[in-house]
Amino acid sequence: MAIFYRLFQRQKNLKEKLSRARVGLALGGGAVLGAAHVGVLRAFEEEKVNIACLSGTSVGALVASLYAFGVSIRQLEETVRKLKWLDVSGVSLSRYGLLSNRPLGEIVKEILGPVKVEMAILPLAILATDISTGEKVVIHEGDLETAVMASAAVPGIFLPVEREGRWLMDGGLVENVPISPLSEMGATVRVGVNLTAKRNYRRPRNIIDLLTNTFDILVNTAASQQLVQADLTIEPDLAGYDYTNLSQVPTLIEEGYRAARKMLAGI
Repeated sequence: MAIFYRLFQRQKNLKEKLSRARVGLALGGGAVLGAAHVGVLRAFEEEKVNIACLSGTSVGALVASLYAFGVSIRQLEETVRKLKWLDVSGVSLSRYGLLSNRPLGEIVKEILGPVKVEMAILPLAILATDISTGEKVVIHEGDLETAVMASAAVPGIFLPVEREGRWLMDGGLVENVPISPLSEMGATVRVGVNLTAKRNYRRPRNIIDLLTNTFDILVNTAASQQLVQADLTIEPDLAGYDYTNLSQVPTLIEEGYRAARKMLAGI
């Protein structure tokens, strides 16, 4: 009985510490899998874990931005449930990409207005990659819609986004779960949400499958090393889901919720 009591007290003390800490939340990339982030945020609110700052890469940048600007969980769920590929992309006649994600920027602008990153209610960092130099670019200020577009511009599919003289693309190339900016924003507990940790690889059937596996392997190998910086990690089991099927969104939200509740219960 004494052992169980000590374990209970330890769990209680850790939860109390988390409730008092400055929690920084890093939301990773993963295309449609990003709906799971909404479930994570819902679990944190239910457990009354106050988030002090957020960082985001790719779809994580979109969700982090909306939440940092005060969009409610209910509105976030409604937004991601309604999204369609035609809402976030448009055809581009360019040698640098097949599509433009300008419509994604328009969605951000429609929901929040013409805001700047530094105007967020919660401190916010958005990660992108300078495709000309390979540098990691951490965006803390300036136009929000182009910051989100840049972070989510997947190479070979979307056009690079020109911003302040740089050509920016998907932040997942350099840090798919952006833990590194959180300490600079004052976080004392850094939590990373890794959407791609439990992917199932299969033998490629074509060049698209081959390139997808290649990108996944590179990103996941780097993320496993980068997440050493995290104090806590949430890794929803999304092995049975794919990156593009929007009909999965409701169940992805619940997967994120379950994973976050499980992590919080184990503290």
